[in-house]
Amino acid sequence: MRTAYSVETVRAAERELMARLPEGALMQRAAAGLAAACADLLGRVYGRRVVLLVGSGDNGGDALYAGARLARRGAGVTAVLLAPQRAHAAGLAALRRVGGRTVEITEITEITEITESAQTAETGKTFETAEHAIRDADLLLDGIVGIGGKGGLRPDAARLAAVADSARCAVVAVDLPSGVDADTGEVRGAAVRADLTVTFGTHKPGLLVDPAREYAGSVRLVDIGLDLPAQPVLEALQHADVRRLLPVPSGESDKYRRGVVGIAAGSARYPGAAVLAVAGALRGGAGAVRYVGPAGDAVLARFPETLVSDRGPQQAGRVQAWVVGPGAGDDASAVGEVLASDVPVLVDADGLRLADRDAVRARTAPTLMTPHAGEAAALLGVPREEVEGARLASARELAARYDATVLLKGSTTLVAEPGGGAVRVNPTGTAWLATAGSGDVLSGLAGSLLASGLGALDAGSAAAYLHGLAGRFAADGAPVGAHDVAEAVPEAWRDVTEG
Repeated sequence: MRTAYSVETVRAAERELMARLPEGALMQRAAAGLAAACADLLGRVYGRRVVLLVGSGDNGGDALYAGARLARRGAGVTAVLLAPQRAHAAGLAALRRVGGRTVEITEITEITEITESAQTAETGKTFETAEHAIRDADLLLDGIVGIGGKGGLRPDAARLAAVADSARCAVVAVDLPSGVDADTGEVRGAAVRADLTVTFGTHKPGLLVDPAREYAGSVRLVDIGLDLPAQPVLEALQHADVRRLLPVPSGESDKYRRGVVGIAAGSARYPGAAVLAVAGALRGGAGAVRYVGPAGDAVLARFPETLVSDRGPQQAGRVQAWVVGPGAGDDASAVGEVLASDVPVLVDADGLRLADRDAVRARTAPTLMTPHAGEAAALLGVPREEVEGARLASARELAARYDATVLLKGSTTLVAEPGGGAVRVNPTGTAWLATAGSGDVLSGLAGSLLASGLGALDAGSAAAYLHGLAGRFAADGAPVGAHDVAEAVPEAWRDVTEG
């Protein structure tokens, strides 16, 4: 399992470790790992051109020390100092001792007015020098802002970041890309886009959650010996974690002991949603699937093993979990009946719109809500862009408001529980999953895992993982339909369980 910790926790762990180490030893550990990652990316270090974008503080110090290591191996290293008076003195001295060059940039606010002053001319000249160095570089090391940065880059840094974005050099971020929020994954202005982020001690939430994750590129973790608490802010499951969660039938199992999931979905207008939800449920580990709704003929035509009823959820027979809402249209009665039940319930799609918040909060059995960003925005009463820009905060807020576990779908799928605790972030998936009906398959799959006995957090996390993996297998780089994703779930399941 990959874990991520808050800036406050990381800094506390760093202070504790630095108190036990010789002065500067922790930064040297980080710089050594950073330089090694850069060398791996370059392949050959000797003769390569490396540019460091250096801000103030320890983040810039990491870049300077790493640059010095690369210079000792024959790289030509130029450090662009965005805050010359506050650059890390020892790191700067180390770079200069091995022949590294420096370019000093004064604040861009000094050249916003068009004047003929010598200072304006000189500042423009140094910017031109820095920009030429970036365009000629083989590798750019982003050490502008550390994990404590908030908001986007300042204008001078943003200008150089834009040059780097248009250049052909590889970009490596130190700890995280400058301009992104380490704790939230939000990007509130200009930020560096990295091909590789080398992070120290632990992942930061912003490296795992969009939109910041998109700026990080590949992420390489360098162990610097931090002693971190047991409870992280974020968890990202891996194969071994999901394998431990998935139900495995025993010799004593029968279809009822394995769990029965009820699907209340579909309508005359959207019968396909019912078929796709049942498709996901049949592949999710439960022993049987009961379907309730107006699409029974379509469901039976595709899946004759389904137990179909037209008498409503309360008369359908015993289930261990319900899925309600996909393609339901305006049928609020089925949603109300399901929410009144005493078994775990997954609410999706139209069910989210029709569900009464007080009825959800009053439930004693687990509830799992599975909105996409647009549905979450409607439930929170905010624009969709606000949810997409602050996915972590939105998932937590929605879980708190409804006192339910929330699986927020999207480019980063998050699963958040009410009452806080670590949020799960899903590492699998593909952009090809953005297709009609894909969410219906996920709902059925997660509902089946609920019926097999998993809690809402585990069922949602495992379902998202398998669904994302199935999407990758089904698409294989090409467009894919929701039915293809459902059919690939067994392949994903085997991939996880067989290690």
